[in-house]
Amino acid sequence: MTGKPKLLRLQASRTARRRPGFTLIELLVVLAIISTLLSIAVPRYFASLEKSRETVLRADLTSIRDSIDKYYGDLGKYPDALEDLVTRHYLRAIPEDPVSHSNKTWVVVPPDDGTPGNVFDVKSGASGVGLDGTPYVDW
Repeated sequence: MTGKPKLLRLQASRTARRRPGFTLIELLVVLAIISTLLSIAVPRYFASLEKSRETVLRADLTSIRDSIDKYYGDLGKYPDALEDLVTRHYLRAIPEDPVSHSNKTWVVVPPDDGTPGNVFDVKSGASGVGLDGTPYVDW
């Protein structure tokens, strides 16, 4: 009878070795492949985020400038503040600068020729440089 328990132990150890699963080498290879793919994808993702912020900034600047021109065309003077564009319904709200994440950072440019009003143009107050190499404050 001593032979049977020994045989059962051998069969149990063999079945334990045959369980399905991954080896350490297989897991390391999969992790290396995943990290390689991430090292390619992540920089492209962040570059596309920056490009989309700049696209929104350009669109917001165009919208605000168009509203300033319409205000001037209707009233014959420039607005005294950006809030006047909202008050008179030329804009629903002052847009948020997508780079600085605030609607308080817009830089107001007064008219040069002495025309009434304080807002002739608007520029971004965000610090930094765009993907094209120009500072945001020059847009």
